[in-house]
Amino acid sequence: MKRFAFIALHADCWPVRQQCQLLGVSASGYYAWRKRPAAVAVGQAPAAWQVAAQRVFTAHARRYGQRRLRAQLRREGHVVGR
Repeated sequence: MKRFAFIALHADCWPVRQQCQLLGVSASGYYAWRKRPAAVAVGQAPAAWQVAAQRVFTAHARRYGQRRLRAQLRREGHVVGR
């Protein structure tokens, strides 16, 4: 995605479609990238279920399977899917 960030940075100097053509990416891909929500910032606190999952996983010697881990998190009240 560094190409899309480069295009966004230089969009005021060069036409977007021309940059996309030169960098070998689709213009529709660039516009779809712009619509996506920003990535999670580095250093942001993890969600409560992630902290609980790490705690449960390490408490069982890092050998707790996905199904058991998911079931344990649900018993603790966290909403988790596959």
